Amino acid sequence: MRFASHRDIARALERALRRAGVPVAFSAGFTPHPKISYTGAAPTGVASEAEYFELTLAEARDPGQVRARLDGAMPDGLDIVEVVAAAEGGLADRLEASEWKVELPGVAPDDAAAAVAAFIAADTVEVERLTKKGRRRFDARAAVLHLRMDGRATTERHETYAILRMVVRHTTPAVRPDDVVTGLRQVAGLAPPSSPLMTRLAQGRLDEASYAIADPLIADGQADPEGRAEQIPRPSSPTRSAPDA
Repeated sequence: MRFASHRDIARALERALRRAGVPVAFSAGFTPHPKISYTGAAPTGVASEAEYFELTLAEARDPGQVRARLDGAMPDGLDIVEVVAAAEGGLADRLEASEWKVELPGVAPDDAAAAVAAFIAADTVEVERLTKKGRRRFDARAAVLHLRMDGRATTERHETYAILRMVVRHTTPAVRPDDVVTGLRQVAGLAPPSSPLMTRLAQGRLDEASYAIADPLIADGQADPEGRAEQIPRPSSPTRSAPDA
């Protein structure tokens, strides 16, 4: 699922909505489209446990039933974790930052820790990335609010292995975890021998003091006092989830 593009996932969702019989509202005009809005989709090559979209229905439906029917119609690896009735205010405004886990096979934890220290100490770390508008240079350091070595990295695997945790503010242009890995190479020469495995663990409102990220659907749940939105545990495996707000 890491290598499924955003468009692949959007197509899978639209097919699942048809199979599940969810009455999606469509736009007007000559080429009607389902009213689905995505915010801050994870880049291709990245797994995620916290992806969100907004869906407009043509008829009222119980959120818990929508979640169950839609989750059952989705392909393996795509899980509908939670569905709630949307409250006032846009979802995009609540997605202020993301928490990421980056696994670095073949990198010694001590080397990763030294690179992290160098990155944090730098005032700016300029990286370059190919975008739709051509190559673009930007500062990857300013968006990184928290970056540390995961202490479990030396015990979970016997081979040389490092795990990083980071909290990155949503900016324009967006700073992705691979941009941070590029920055670590620039400031400290850290060059993983194989591709890093990147997983988004959460995204939502940011607590500036603790760098904790709050569930962006809390406001919607409070607006649903009868508890119609079914809650289920988040999956522990690094799969891409698509909750519906």
